[in-house]
Amino acid sequence: MTLIVHHLNNSRSQRILWMLEELGLPYEIKYYQRDPKTMLAPPALRKVHPLGKSPVLEDDGPIIVETGAICEYLVEKGDGRLGPPAHRDDVLRYRQFLHYAEGSLMPPLLVLLVVNRIPLMGKAAAKRIQPMIDVHLDYVEGELAQRPWFAGGEMTAADIMMSFPLEAARSRAGLGPSRPATIAWLDKIHARPAYQTALEKGGPYAYA
Repeated sequence: MTLIVHHLNNSRSQRILWMLEELGLPYEIKYYQRDPKTMLAPPALRKVHPLGKSPVLEDDGPIIVETGAICEYLVEKGDGRLGPPAHRDDVLRYRQFLHYAEGSLMPPLLVLLVVNRIPLMGKAAAKRIQPMIDVHLDYVEGELAQRPWFAGGEMTAADIMMSFPLEAARSRAGLGPSRPATIAWLDKIHARPAYQTALEKGGPYAYA
């Protein structure tokens, strides 16, 4: 059975389409659109999984949620491609960034998005959150200044996981030319043929 990706526009699920294209695995997309006013996922996603979130991956029965878990599942499905490198230090970096993307970097970016929508007090709150985000962006810049990819010399699933928060940071959290290694990394992933194909298939995505 072909893999099925339940894909929401402008969401984390774009990473899964990119990974599938990199691996060359056949898949089908079921499309969902955010509510234009609330920007929330549609109720139809709750029929797929109780959380009503995207991405969701179906593989002939099993339902897998959480982007990191799906990436690890696809590494296994792809016979280890895009998985941990051979060198021990690279393996540790791979594991760290695979989880850091959603565990540490994404939460303050999400908080910033929410407070920026609050009239009056939102701007004051954003000024307190931005320095926290800057700590993360400086850390990422320092890492990418040392090596071409997050885990080492080759692209891995860790890079795919890191793409969404860094794209979001460039869109709304001050990531720009002052951090050239990170911007160069973003430009590099956006130029990959698999990334471009995933964009064409995925539909509206505001962060590329």
